[in-house]
Amino acid sequence: FRQKGCQGKEEHNYSVAVEYLTKAANMDDVEAHNQLSQLYYFGEGVERDVKKAVHHLEEAAIGGHPRARFNLGVVSTRDGKSSRAVKHYIIAASQGNDDALEQLKEL
Repeated sequence: FRQKGCQGKEEHNYSVAVEYLTKAANMDDVEAHNQLSQLYYFGEGVERDVKKAVHHLEEAAIGGHPRARFNLGVVSTRDGKSSRAVKHYIIAASQGNDDALEQLKEL
């Protein structure tokens, strides 16, 4: 399902992307959750919904997705929750996300 959803996203066929990524996410596919977070954050194929975007980021991060964890740090920084952001960046860095290391150096 994820592959078909990502293909739909790549082709800007967002209704297909949302349908198949949602099916994959319902089967605990962490990359599907990460992709859905982007669709909801940018309002591609769905109404823009930051809360749903964060929900999908959290699901992906809990499942071990380093980029999703990094993006939760970005959201926390944006929301003024720097101690929470640091925790997300540390976890993302420990998972090999180099951008998280850079963010930690800047804080």
